[in-house]
Amino acid sequence: IYTYPELATVGRSEEELKEAGIKYNKGVFPMQANSRARAVHQADGLVKILSDKTTDEILGVHVVASNAGEMVMEGVIGMEYNASSEDLARVCHAHPSLSEAMKEAMMATYDKPIHI
Repeated sequence: IYTYPELATVGRSEEELKEAGIKYNKGVFPMQANSRARAVHQADGLVKILSDKTTDEILGVHVVASNAGEMVMEGVIGMEYNASSEDLARVCHAHPSLSEAMKEAMMATYDKPIHI
């Protein structure tokens, strides 16, 4: 949705996972902790990743950020190929960049982000 900040989601929501009885991990990374977002005065929002508690497969990606419409594509590709949050977190991300928040949220699902 092209609002400010933008909103983009793919996959299941927390509510859907709870209803289906699927155990999941959640990783959240606020854009306030992203250096590029702060530098360009676009630090409103967050990235939330939902992954299967056992396999770490990505089940849902939810982005509220100024570049959400483009950032969500990383989650779309990951879900298409049944990637885990760790798989995508290990991919090199430009620094500083807004999309680096995706890496940090992925890291938060199985370990901890670097910049919080």
